[in-house]
Amino acid sequence: MMNPSSSPLLTDLYQLTMLQGYLRRGMNDRAVFEFSVRKLPESRNFLMAAGLDSVLTFLEEMRFSEEELAYVEASGRFSREVLDYLRNFRFTGDVHAMPEGTVFFPDEPVLRVTAPLPMAQLVETRIINLLHVQTLLASKAARCVLAAAGRAVLVDFGLRRAHGAEAGLFAARSAYIAGFIGSSTVLAEALYGIPAFGTMAHSFVEAHGDEQEAFIDFSRANPGNTTMLIDTYDTVEGARKVIETARRLEREGIAIRAVRLDSGDLLELSKKAREILDEGGLSSVGIFASGDIDEYMIKYLLGQGAPIRGFGVGTKLDTSSDASYLNCAYKLMEYGGKARMKKSEDKATWPGAKQVFRVLREGVMTGDVISLEGEEEDGLPLISPVMVAGRRIREPEKLEDIRTRAEKQLKALPAALRTLDHAPPYPVLIAPSLKRLRAEAEEMLR
Repeated sequence: MMNPSSSPLLTDLYQLTMLQGYLRRGMNDRAVFEFSVRKLPESRNFLMAAGLDSVLTFLEEMRFSEEELAYVEASGRFSREVLDYLRNFRFTGDVHAMPEGTVFFPDEPVLRVTAPLPMAQLVETRIINLLHVQTLLASKAARCVLAAAGRAVLVDFGLRRAHGAEAGLFAARSAYIAGFIGSSTVLAEALYGIPAFGTMAHSFVEAHGDEQEAFIDFSRANPGNTTMLIDTYDTVEGARKVIETARRLEREGIAIRAVRLDSGDLLELSKKAREILDEGGLSSVGIFASGDIDEYMIKYLLGQGAPIRGFGVGTKLDTSSDASYLNCAYKLMEYGGKARMKKSEDKATWPGAKQVFRVLREGVMTGDVISLEGEEEDGLPLISPVMVAGRRIREPEKLEDIRTRAEKQLKALPAALRTLDHAPPYPVLIAPSLKRLRAEAEEMLR
């Protein structure tokens, strides 16, 4: 049976029809494709790269099974030459990329594939699919981290509203890279080692009928995970019941760690709950909030003095609700040793294999330069080889190392870009040599 998340048929039909055209003409020379974002969404000042590990795994493992080949043949669209090519397909190209967790800006290549033209073309759709969603989610999560500013911890709560199982896992991983402390998604802990967090649902309280009984039963069943959901009926009364519950459980050696608010006016309710808990001698019990949380709500609540120590960020993170897509592309930059470019309005590209250099002063980013690969510019190069001849050149990067990089990248952002407000564009310059190459490519087209 075909695996819907790993089948090479998870692609656009035109990748296969173009492949047939390339093979028929013998167009097998070396090609260079680059993935980049054309422009930022209006609500973004920067983006954060994520998804490289998924891309490299896909390229290493991409194979056509007999069942998939049988489908291609039965479709009647493709020649025996195409079937033979797919049967023997193994990705043997090179990949250069920005490391995951790197902040980047429009027109900067995030990933470059160098391979024979049919091969580099065939992998386009899945590469975009993997990089797009994870970069989108990491960028949203990074804004939540900046809004929290170290005053509250963040947990991904969005699996149930994510656009499919794979997207939910990618959200957990991308959010963790950006600085979240964990996820409610259990499989994310099993696969990636991301700490799993969870409390209880309103149904647990409703099923018991008696709210305090529900608190006691849950705590006894989960003595190491005692966060009480207190807004099923009346949040203020729920907070008061936690005080009596805590006294009863204390005799059993069980301590309540936190209460959770999931609805209503979170600012006022968190303040009332804090007052009640403090008066009851539970100043050590934290307040955790969820329910339509995003970076704007985090900023507002903390800015107004809400005594909230943590947020469960769900739907609006896992759907990137305020910017649901990126204007991104995977475009041909060179073929057969000659520069290639797209000239269409609003979608013109800079030809050639490229590098990005970043200049920092006193630890703060001041500007980037996009140049041709092999040239030297002031600053740190952001793109490096990660795959040669179809194989990774090093072990997969540890998630904690990616997370540390992302933290450093966010700290290096200019102050204006760290806010949620629209900021002036970050300076990204085009090197003179790249401008000359583009002029040459335009002349060739004429």
